[in-house]
Formats: sequence, C-alpha cells, structure tokens
Amino acid sequence: MIRNILGSLVALAGAASAVLSPFRDWYDGRAGQDYRVRDLFEGITATESGVLVSILLPFLFAALLVIAGVVLRSRLAVALAGLVVLGFTILWMVRQGQAAGSLTVGGDGAGLQVGVVNALAGGVLMLIGALLMRGRGRGVARARREREREPVAPYGAPPADQVDMWPPTQEPGMSTHTSPWPEPEVDPYTGPDPHDPRTRSYPQAPPPGRAGDPRDPVHPPQRPP
Repeated sequence: MIRNILGSLVALAGAASAVLSPFRDWYDGRAGQDYRVRDLFEGITATESGVLVSILLPFLFAALLVIAGVVLRSRLAVALAGLVVLGFTILWMVRQGQAAGSLTVGGDGAGLQVGVVNALAGGVLMLIGALLMRGRGRGVARARREREREPVAPYGAPPADQVDMWPPTQEPGMSTHTSPWPEPEVDPYTGPDPHDPRTRSYPQAPPPGRAGDPRDPVHPPQRPP
C-alpha cells in the first residue's frame, strides 16, 4: 500500500514536469511548444507550431497514461508513459543535433536549456514510479476469491481403512460395525398379529368350517341365574 502511494506520487510528479517542459526554453531561447511533432520525423525547421500540434501533444498523452495507471494501479501504463516522454525527447535531441550540426550546453541561453532537462527528468520519474508501485496483485486476489467461493465442509468422512471419526468433534472412536456388509434392516412394526391369541382383544370372524357359530370365542355366553 505504501509503495503504491509513493510510486503514484513520483509518477505524477514526473507527468507534471513533462507537461510543463514544452512551455520552457529548449534550445537557443526557443520554447518546446514551438517545435511541431512532424518536425521530429521530418527534420527541425524554423516554422512556428501551434500548441496542440507541438511536442506538447505526446507529453499530454503520457500524462493521461500516468493518471490512468495510478487509478488502475497499473505499472505497465506508468512505465509506458515514461518511455513515451523519453523517446520523444531523445528523438528531438537527435533531430536538433542534425539541424544545428551539434548539440551544445551553455549557461548564456545558447544550446540545450532547462526545458529539455524537465522533459528528461519527467520521463525518469515516471519509470521510477512504475518500479516503486506494486500493482494490483491480480493473481493473489484471484486465488483469494476462489478460496472464498469454495464450500467448506464442517467435517470430512474418514477413510475406509481407518476408524470412524464420529461425532463431528473429530474424536476417534471404534467403528459402529465391523462387517464390510451393510447392517440388515429391521422390519417395520405393522401392529399386533391378528392370528395370535395373546394379542387378540376383539372378536374375530369364525374360522372355516365353523360358519354360523354365534358364540363369541373371547366372551362366551354365560348361563343365566
């Protein structure tokens, strides 16, 4: 977290330095905004340039990349922005050296000036910021989300070759049955047997061969007094 914050601040400082550099002098008192982007590919000329078509344009693009990289915590976007700034600055130096015959550094306003230093420093700061950032850690976050989605069983079934682990307190105990075959099921209770005289408490139909017998086998008639 601290590395991301520190890297973001360094990268944003580099973006600000790069965007401000075209408004300062680059060479012999000529500001960076006076150089057209097409001059970097076709050769430096004395033609003045508009602000939106000057060297400021790629620097603005790099600054937007830095902002997007900071918001998304993308080290790749921040590093790419730094490479864009350094690439265009070095390309300008090559073209300016070809146009002037050589590059000089002077303190009296001749040669390379502070605008170039700001652009180079901005690109370097962006790269340093990308190195300091740790990124989003997508692999770790994805693995954590997958672990959270996995159902967690309260207890696992014991292996067949080990003692049972029951109750769910995971305390080992002896197996409830030692036979490899399932225990026989007990027949469900269906009530008393109607043919058993010990459980018969109500009159029954007369058995075959004794049809029409009015006597009650359970409560026989008694002689009147």
